[in-house]
Amino acid sequence: QYSLIKDVVSSLKRHRMHEQQFTHHPLLVLSNFGSQQIQVKLMATMFQNMFPSINVHRVNLNNIKRCLLISYEAETQLLSFRHYSVKVVPVGVSKGLKKLLQEKFPDLSRLEDISELL
Repeated sequence: QYSLIKDVVSSLKRHRMHEQQFTHHPLLVLSNFGSQQIQVKLMATMFQNMFPSINVHRVNLNNIKRCLLISYEAETQLLSFRHYSVKVVPVGVSKGLKKLLQEKFPDLSRLEDISELL
């Protein structure tokens, strides 16, 4: 079973797709690949070698734009692929400051000073 990209995009409420998403490799997440069977280990190794390894101490979070989740179900021996778009947003700041950090310019017409926004 599969879906076409135009069907997926048309079903989204807020569709986020831009060229910068595909300039860097996705973050690979493997789920349920802990079995000791040789074919499961081989599949996990194959998927890990498809993408470069990520050094968590040196990675720039702004470069991670996508996440690829591959899940294995041992009972049915099926693989599930999910491809996510990841967005880094500031946390713990006011709504006005968050808009400025995301380079969105808020409406300042009802404010006297920029300090009211912050």
